[in-house]
Amino acid sequence: MIEVSTENEWQEQVSHVMTPYLLFKHSTTCPISAGAYREVVRFDQRGELPIYLVKVIESRPLSLQLADVFHVPHASPQVILMNKGNPVWNTSHGRITEKNLLAAVSSVSNL
Repeated sequence: MIEVSTENEWQEQVSHVMTPYLLFKHSTTCPISAGAYREVVRFDQRGELPIYLVKVIESRPLSLQLADVFHVPHASPQVILMNKGNPVWNTSHGRITEKNLLAAVSSVSNL
């Protein structure tokens, strides 16, 4: 998992990536987000695709900007699956599970 906290870091890390990746918006103070974080870490151990982490409190401007740019209403915790620079799936809160992430990533490979 690669943490990004500013627009410049986001541009450096992700702006050129055309393969699928996950954007995980995480609140470091929320117990629901802590559970989602554990699920994302389990998924990340599979090495399926890159995951970019934005901490929503510490990096609020970036978090809100990404919601605007991708036209995905802000939630926290939230996972957005990106493919070819566009959001193709997202979920939040208790629906962030390793099983749901696997299913979403599998569906992208069929696009």
